[in-house]
Amino acid sequence: MTPINFGTSGWRGILADDFTFARARIVTAAIARYVKESGLAERGVVVGYDTRFLSEAFARDAAAGLAAAGLPVSLCTRDAPTPALASEILHRGAAGGINVTASHNPPEYNGIKFSMASGGPALPEVTAAIEAEANRLLAGPPLPPPSLSGLPAGRIIPTDPYPAYAARVLALLDLACLRRARLRVVVDPLYGTGRGYLDALCREVGCEVSVIHDHRDPLFGGGTPEPSAENLRELAGAMRERGAHLGLATDGDADRFGILDSDGTFVEPNYLLGLLLDYLAGTRGWQGGVARSVATTHLVDAAAQRRGVPVYETPVGFKYIGDLLTQGKILLGGEESAGLTVKGHVPEKDGILACLLAAEMVAANGGRPIAALLQDLYRAVGTILSRRINLPLSPAGAARLRAVLASPPTTLGGERVRSVNRLDGTKLLLEDGSWVLLRPSGTEPMVRLYVEAPSPERLDALEAAGRGLLDGE
Repeated sequence: MTPINFGTSGWRGILADDFTFARARIVTAAIARYVKESGLAERGVVVGYDTRFLSEAFARDAAAGLAAAGLPVSLCTRDAPTPALASEILHRGAAGGINVTASHNPPEYNGIKFSMASGGPALPEVTAAIEAEANRLLAGPPLPPPSLSGLPAGRIIPTDPYPAYAARVLALLDLACLRRARLRVVVDPLYGTGRGYLDALCREVGCEVSVIHDHRDPLFGGGTPEPSAENLRELAGAMRERGAHLGLATDGDADRFGILDSDGTFVEPNYLLGLLLDYLAGTRGWQGGVARSVATTHLVDAAAQRRGVPVYETPVGFKYIGDLLTQGKILLGGEESAGLTVKGHVPEKDGILACLLAAEMVAANGGRPIAALLQDLYRAVGTILSRRINLPLSPAGAARLRAVLASPPTTLGGERVRSVNRLDGTKLLLEDGSWVLLRPSGTEPMVRLYVEAPSPERLDALEAAGRGLLDGE
């Protein structure tokens, strides 16, 4: 029997194969036990879900299982964004939250993500305890469907997370700036939970809003609900038709963002993180550092140095960044995989907030394109370009990768390796400020190759050098 494994964002599996009602009940029971043993049972659990096939049914089953275990439950009345669920946990002072979601994965997947009382993703020691209990239960007889008979009335109450979440987000924005600008935006929630959230908030701040893909489709239009350049072509077309300043997109559970500039060009999340740090540090007067994952651009570091902001580097996984926010150490945290949060907000990725902050930044700069703002930042701190490539691994390639990770080269692409960072994967920092990161996937025969350099030519050369390490060249 396949064990239940929690990855960087919870437990995920293919529907009717790994992700079934029987296994989801086991995970819910393990979470219920963790909450009760933590002494927070009376505070209850918030349960939410995304737009995937059967997500609502899985959420109702989880709510029933928690209630049968003696926990008060707040069950979302409709599919809801992950950051809105995090906000509701804080709003209600809950012990945590269960979210039935597989985020940006293909439509055949679903998952369960547990968030802590802080609103942030469960830390490794928490998911390890839940995973161990789940696999202990998995080895025993199947759990019966939960029954609500005999339970006190009101053990499960409906909740709408939008009001508290909207108030939290609007409090973080320069509303006067946005309302003066009257930006034209096109919103694409990719058939996910962002619909009725991002578009509504854009209207609230004075934008002229058009929306595409704003109905529930568990098949996500035949694609994946990931706001990548490839998946936002229809958004680019809609922008051209309407003469929009920005295209704003979110993934299936609205924790990731995808932004198109005024000409329809995809804005790399790495570059937006650097721009938003520079903008917010210059306008908000917030104190604190910035957190980025080891795979995220050093443009963040350059902007931080410009603004006198310390940098915290974390392993990949937003839970580490969220923990730093909970501790009050950072004013912004971000990952190259389109995750962002800021001081005063939830310790969770929020694609909706990222889109609104990008709109504010454009509004504050007279509607200038993001590309122009990036060139301004480059003039101040120097050009920094980044790229990520997913490379399949053959058995021979995997053997070469293990050899490289065990004994990294002392030079790469004609530059001396200044230092080696093994925080998460193997990151080779070169003498000229460029770097290469090799990070094996924990779930697929694949390695992620990240490269960063000051010019397109140098970027291409480093990509070739990184590929060469795996090819034995």
